[in-house]
Amino acid sequence: MTNSATTTITISKNLAPSAANTTAAAGLLKILVAAQATGATVQWSDADASSGAQKSKQPYWVVLEGPQTKLYDPNATVRYLYKIWSLPLGERLAVEQLLEWEEKCLSILSADKELEAILTAAEPKVTNLSAAENNGTVSAANTVLFGTLYYALFNAKSNTLTKYPALQQWYSRLLESPAVAAALPAYSSNVVNVLVREEATLENRNVNMAIAYSFDPSKIILPEPGAKNVLITSALPYVNNVPHLGNMVGSTLSADVFARYSRIRGNNTLYICGTDEYGTTTEIKALEEKLSCQQLCDKYHTLHKEIYDWFKLSFDYFGRTSTKKQTEIVQGIFLQCYQNGYVSSSSMEMPFCETCNRFLADRFVEGTCPRCGYDDARGDQCDNCNAMINATELINARCKIDGNRPVIRESKHLFLDLDRLQPKCEELVNRSSVEGAWSSNSISITRNWLKEGLRPRCITRDLKWGVPVPLEGFDTKVFYVWFDACIGYPSITANYTDEWEKWWKNPDDVKLYQFMGKDNVPFHTVVFPSTEIATGDNWTYIHNISACEYLNYESGKFSKSRGVGVFGNNARDTGVSADVWRYFLLANRPETSDTMFAWNDFVARNNSELLANLGNFCNRVIKFLDGNTKYAGVLPAANASLVAPGANTTDRCLIDDVNALLARYIEQMDAVHIRSGLRTVMDISARGNLYLQESKLDNTLFSEHRAQCDTVLAVAANLIYLLSAVLHPFMPDTAAGIARQLNAPERILTDTFELELRAGHVIGKAEYLFTRIDEKKIDEWRAKYSGGQADTADVAAKVKKPKTKGDKIKGKTGSTVAITQQPAAN
Repeated sequence: MTNSATTTITISKNLAPSAANTTAAAGLLKILVAAQATGATVQWSDADASSGAQKSKQPYWVVLEGPQTKLYDPNATVRYLYKIWSLPLGERLAVEQLLEWEEKCLSILSADKELEAILTAAEPKVTNLSAAENNGTVSAANTVLFGTLYYALFNAKSNTLTKYPALQQWYSRLLESPAVAAALPAYSSNVVNVLVREEATLENRNVNMAIAYSFDPSKIILPEPGAKNVLITSALPYVNNVPHLGNMVGSTLSADVFARYSRIRGNNTLYICGTDEYGTTTEIKALEEKLSCQQLCDKYHTLHKEIYDWFKLSFDYFGRTSTKKQTEIVQGIFLQCYQNGYVSSSSMEMPFCETCNRFLADRFVEGTCPRCGYDDARGDQCDNCNAMINATELINARCKIDGNRPVIRESKHLFLDLDRLQPKCEELVNRSSVEGAWSSNSISITRNWLKEGLRPRCITRDLKWGVPVPLEGFDTKVFYVWFDACIGYPSITANYTDEWEKWWKNPDDVKLYQFMGKDNVPFHTVVFPSTEIATGDNWTYIHNISACEYLNYESGKFSKSRGVGVFGNNARDTGVSADVWRYFLLANRPETSDTMFAWNDFVARNNSELLANLGNFCNRVIKFLDGNTKYAGVLPAANASLVAPGANTTDRCLIDDVNALLARYIEQMDAVHIRSGLRTVMDISARGNLYLQESKLDNTLFSEHRAQCDTVLAVAANLIYLLSAVLHPFMPDTAAGIARQLNAPERILTDTFELELRAGHVIGKAEYLFTRIDEKKIDEWRAKYSGGQADTADVAAKVKKPKTKGDKIKGKTGSTVAITQQPAAN
C-alpha cells in the first residue's frame, strides 16, 4: 500500500549522527524504508540548537507537511505513511499487535549483548510474515522489524545466521527489495557505523596458511637427502660459573638467532649446545665450593639451562660433556689418531706444588704473562693478550690452591702432531673459509696460527676430572679439555640421537655453522679439524665460523672467572623482558670490533627504538583496525590498482622499498651478519612509520577517502606480519605477540613481501609490545651491578712489564724425553 507521490516529510536531525547500534538509528531506517515503500518525498533539515526538547532522546524526528506536526516516534511515522488506520480492522489489528510486540519486547534488547535472544524471538515472527507476504512488497510490519533487526543481522556471523533459516531468508529478500536498497545509502550516510567486534578465532582467520610456521621441539631431527641441512653449534660454556652477557652474545645467543632464522627459511636445522664440564676450572671451582666435581657440574648445568631458557634460546638439545657418550667418542677418536700415527709422547717440564703434592695443570697455576705483563695470566692462556702460553713460562708463578711457589718436575704426556697435520688442515681452512665466508677475525686468527707453524700439542693433563686416557702408561691422566671439548659437539648430538653420525659424518649433505668468542677460534679451526683429519673418517667439517670480539662492560671488561659485569641472572632480576635484553645485546653484537655495554644506552634503545619505532608502528595500525566504530577488527581489502606492480602510488612505493630491504636482510642473515640484519629489521619498521605519515592515516582519511584508508591498513597490517617474521630470530616473544595480535600463525620468511593477510580476516586485540623504562633506573642498575659478582678492580691496573727470566719458576730441571713415534700415518 502506498500514499500519494506528493506526500512530503521533513526529517530533522541533530548535527551529531547517531551510532548504528542505537534505537535512534533503527528508527531512522524505519522512516527511510517506509518513505521509499510508500513513495513519499523526503527532505532533510538540521535542527537548530533551541528546538525540540526531546532531541536528546531522539536525534531524528519527522515534520509533516501542512500543519507542521512533529512525530518523534518512528513507528508513528510508519503508521502515518502506511495509513494503518485505513486498513481493514482484522489486518489493522494484526499490524498493531506486531508493532506493539516490537516496541515492548524486541527493541529493548541489545544486539551487542543479547544477539541470540533477538534472533530467537524474531524467527517465528518473520516466518509468519514470509508466509503472508511473498510478493516482494515491504509492508509496515516488515519495515518496523527490518529497522530494528538490521544492525543485528548485518553484524551476525554466518554460522550464527544458519541457525535461523526463516530469518536469514527474510533478511535476504528484503535486502533485494527496491525500497530497502534505496533507503540504505541515506541511512549509512547519517549514522555512525558501529560493528560488532568478533572475538578472534581460528575460524575467522583469512590467511595464506601455506606460510604458517611451526617448530616441534619433541621431534628428532635428522638430515634429509636433497634438503638444506644446517648443523649449528655454539661454544660450550664452562660449567664453573653463571654465564655472563659478554659470553652469551658471541656464542649461545648468536647461534640461537641464526638457528631461528634458518628454521623460518625452511632449512632442516639442528642446534645443539651443552656445558663444558671437564678441566682444571671445574676442579678448582669444586674445591672452592667444597663440592665434588660431579655435584658442581650438576648444580651449574641446571643453572645455565634455566638462564638460557629465560633468554628463549631454542636449543634442539642442550647436553653436557660429563657423559658416557663423551668418554666413548673421545677415546674412540683418540685411538684412531693414535693408530694412524698422529700421536706421540714426550716428557715435559711441569709446575709441581710440593705442598699439594700434585702437578699444576693449566689454571691450577697463575702468574705474570711473559708477553704482556698481565698479572693474572693462567698456565694455559692469558686473558689480557689472548696468548697461548706454557705454564713454565709464567713469571712469579703461584699455585692456585695454596699460593705457594711451585717447582719444576717432569711428567710424560701425549701430543697430537699438528705439524704433520698442517698441510691438510691448511687446505681445509683455505677452502672452507672462502666457501663458508668466515668472519674476518676467524680468518686472521687462524692464518696467524698457521703462519707461525703448527707444533705438536699436548693433549693430556695430570688431573682427576676428565676423560681417562685409554693407553697403557697414561692411566693416571685425562685428556686436555681443549682436546675433548670440541668432541663434545658430536657426543652431545649422540645423546640426542643414536644416528648422530648422519650429522657429523655427512659432509655432502650437511653444512656446519659454529659460533664463539674469538679466543676460542683456533681450537675450532685448527685443533678440532686436525683431530678429525687424523682419524681418517669422512667428517662434516666446519663450513662457517662466526667469532665475536669482546663486549666490554661500562668501565672495564666482562670476566666470567672474576664476576665482572652483568650476568644472566642479573638480567632476569631487572624485570626487563628477555626480548629487550636480546635486542640490546644483538644491536651491540661485537662483530668487527669491541663494543660497550652501557646502562644509559640500554634504556635509550628500549625507549627510542623499540617503543618509539617498532612498538608505535604496530600499535597504531592494530588499534585503528581494532576500534568498533571503523573496522571492528576486520581487515579491509586493498585497492588492487593502488598496489599493482608499476603503480605510481605511495602504497606501491612502500611495497617496492620493503622488498629491497627484505632482500638486504636475507643477504645479511645468510652471511651471518647478525647485527646488520637487526638494523635492517628496524629500517623496515621505520619505513612502515613513514608510510603511515605519508598516507596521513587518521579519522579524516577513513571518512573522506575510504578506499585509500582500506589500502593503507591492508598493506600496513601485512607489513607488521612480515615484521613478525624478520623479528622472530632476534625477539621471538615479541614476534609471537605480534602474530597473536594479528590472529595469525607464526610464519616462515619468504623472498618477497606479499599480502598474506586477506580481506575479511579478523585480527586480535591491540596490546602494547613494549613499556617505557624510567631513566632513573640507569643509576640504580649501574650502582647495583657495577661490581658484578666479585671484585672488579680495573683489569688494566694489573698489567705490568714482564719481569726478568730469573723470576721464573725454579726447581729441578730435567731433560726432555725423545718423542716416541707411533705407527706410520695413513
